[in-house]
Amino acid sequence: MSEMAFQRQVLNRLKSMEKMMDHVIEYIEDSKLSRDDRQALKAALKEEKEGKLLSKKQVFG
Repeated sequence: MSEMAFQRQVLNRLKSMEKMMDHVIEYIEDSKLSRDDRQALKAALKEEKEGKLLSKKQVFG
């Protein structure tokens, strides 16, 4: 195996591991949230996707 192929393989593996760690961290954080917090986050994500969120400047003046 060439050195470049090995480096690509290592980088791909690291990216995969990073995605798994992000998922685990997100799961742990979500498990600590209350039911109301989870619902508020879902609503905020929905509004963000629809472009309805206010900017920090709009909220705090």
